[in-house]
Amino acid sequence: QVQLVESGGGLVEPGGSLRLSCVASGFIFSSAAMTWYRQAPGKERELVALITSGGGSTNYADSVKGRFTISRNDAENTVYLQMNSLTPEDTAVYYCYVPKWKRWGQGTQVTVSS
Repeated sequence: QVQLVESGGGLVEPGGSLRLSCVASGFIFSSAAMTWYRQAPGKERELVALITSGGGSTNYADSVKGRFTISRNDAENTVYLQMNSLTPEDTAVYYCYVPKWKRWGQGTQVTVSS
């Protein structure tokens, strides 16, 4: 079955960086667009970044443009989210989501605090 497993979250100081990973299984990864969402306490889940199948196109939320980079390694069935210049407003649970299969990962907590 379709499965997504995120990792890489943690506690980081403002201005720091983290790289999230999402390992996918149960479907042909290379043929699927992949996304990262996040949900902060008391807020709705929001789309952070998207990468098309083959990695030819990416899109970002305005709040993360220039700071976050989504990428993928089809040989390893993995999608990444490189997060730089983190601020406390980036604190959230980050989720990997595959739209084609409407499946979510379990989420990984990112906390930005001094």
